[in-house]
Amino acid sequence: MTRAWRGVAPFAVLLAAWTVVTRAGLVSPLFLPPPSDVLRVAWEQTLDGSLWINLAASLGRVLLGIVVSVPLAVGLGVVVALNRRLAPVVEPIVGFFNALSGIAWLPLAITWFGLGWASVTFIMFNTIFFLVFFNTLVGVRAVPRIFEQAVRTMGGSRRDVILQVLIPGAMPSIVTGLRLAIGFGWRALIAAEMIATSTGLGFLIYNAANFHQSDTILVGIITIGLLWLLTDRLLLQPLERRTIERWGLVSSAP
Repeated sequence: MTRAWRGVAPFAVLLAAWTVVTRAGLVSPLFLPPPSDVLRVAWEQTLDGSLWINLAASLGRVLLGIVVSVPLAVGLGVVVALNRRLAPVVEPIVGFFNALSGIAWLPLAITWFGLGWASVTFIMFNTIFFLVFFNTLVGVRAVPRIFEQAVRTMGGSRRDVILQVLIPGAMPSIVTGLRLAIGFGWRALIAAEMIATSTGLGFLIYNAANFHQSDTILVGIITIGLLWLLTDRLLLQPLERRTIERWGLVSSAP
């Protein structure tokens, strides 16, 4: 209960401040509508199904990007890191592409693939793949070679070294890369949906801005934030407990 209250309290304070500011008339409703208006619009869009359509479109694109990018990035990251000569050559290249924002590829993506799912998927792949690949590569290379030598000394095979030493040892870096990739992936997705698609939460926000519908814009923004919180609580934190904390690489939270 204490941990739950700590998580809810900041949002309760923010909601209270938002209510006070709008009820006092300090800001025009055109720029910042009261929470009651935003809740009403969210309820209306939930009933007519428009919010669900845009939500499903964005979630589908995120899941597609994760399913396509993460296994490939982790697999290639481990393979490259195992080659002591190849890894130093590939790492700067991956770091270069990792530094590029996924949105930077949007004009080329539209030129190559046109408007629609293909362009957005390409943006998501670039955003997620290189973050996870880079963190996997760095994580595997950071595992002390003495652990690998110890397993070999006790008769372990190459497969044992990979599954019992390298991947568990690189897991903190891999999970960090996955967390960053999903966060940056959401940002890239919303920006891409504003330009390249006619569905999704990004399109919802952009279309509402054209008509100065601040309440609808806030519905989209709040929905994105809630989705990230749910992803973090239901996916990323359990993943950390089942991997990093389980293998004793970090201590669990009190």
